[in-house]
Amino acid sequence: MRRSAFHQIVAEGSARVPVAFRGYLREIALVVEREPTEAHKRSAGIALDEELFGLYEGTPRTERAYLPHRLPDKITIFQGPIERACGGDANVIREEVARTVWHELAHALGIVEERIGKLEADRGWT
Repeated sequence: MRRSAFHQIVAEGSARVPVAFRGYLREIALVVEREPTEAHKRSAGIALDEELFGLYEGTPRTERAYLPHRLPDKITIFQGPIERACGGDANVIREEVARTVWHELAHALGIVEERIGKLEADRGWT
């Protein structure tokens, strides 16, 4: 898929974040990279041979009161792993990107992994 088409899908996916949480995305840089680096995978705590769809980097909102100076938050969406997992099907890619953007935003909000899983199940994203 062309990079510009994937960027459009990421924009569409961010627009599908529940309205109650969408405003938080304005405070986070949302970027697209072709592939995750080894450093990205280490940061996410996954094995180097595993696929990584997205990564939140920053200080979760639940921890900010103690950090008056911090770097801006960033969510990176990785095009290659998502395309491979979705078999290149644009509709499946759209769903996975929307789920990944939401998942990484939930990390930015300080929601723990177990709760994210429950919220994703409620949306039918499991």
